[in-house]
Amino acid sequence: MAEYERSEQQQQEVVSKETGLQALNTIIQLHFEKTLEKKHAIDLQKKELQKLFQIFFIFLGLVFVFLSQAQSPRLQCRHCWIPITLLSMAHLIFYVSVAQTLRCINGFKYQRRCHKLTLGLATEKLREIKIRLTSSNADYDVPVPLSHDDFEIHYQEPPESYFGKFKRNWALHFAFLILIYAFMVSSSVVLLCF
Repeated sequence: MAEYERSEQQQQEVVSKETGLQALNTIIQLHFEKTLEKKHAIDLQKKELQKLFQIFFIFLGLVFVFLSQAQSPRLQCRHCWIPITLLSMAHLIFYVSVAQTLRCINGFKYQRRCHKLTLGLATEKLREIKIRLTSSNADYDVPVPLSHDDFEIHYQEPPESYFGKFKRNWALHFAFLILIYAFMVSSSVVLLCF
C-alpha cells in the first residue's frame, strides 16, 4: 500500500514535458513583454524630464533677460529679493518635478532589471531542460522525469549594490540644479546691485 501511495505521489509530481515547456515559454514571453513595456515607460519619462528642463531653462532665460534689461532707477539693489524669491520658487517647483520624474524612472529601471533577471533565469532553465530532453532521446528507452521544481521560476531581484547607480544619478541631477540656482541668484544680485 505504501509503495502505491509513493508511486502515485511521484506521478503527481512529474509534469508532462509539453505542459512544462509551454509554462516556461509563457513565463519567458511575459517577462520579455514586461521588459519592453518598462523600456517604453522609461523612454516616456525621460522625454518628460527633457521637457521639464527645456521649460525651466526658458523660464530662467526670460528672468535673466528681464533682469539684464531692467536698468530703471525704480528697480534697485533693495528690490533684488523679488527675483530671488521668484527664482527660489521656480527652483523648488522644478526640484519637486524632477524628483518625481527621477523616482519614476528609477522605479521603472528597477522593475525592468528584475524582469530581465527573471527572463534570463527562465531562458536558462528552458535551455537546461531541452538539453536534458535531447540527451534522454539519445538513450531512447529512458524517459526523463520532470518535476514541478524544474519549471518553477521565482521573481529575481538585483543585488543591493544596484541601488548605488540610482543614488549617483540622483546626486548628479541635484548637484547640477543647485549649481544653476547659485548661479542665477548670484547673477541677479550682481545685475541689480552693481
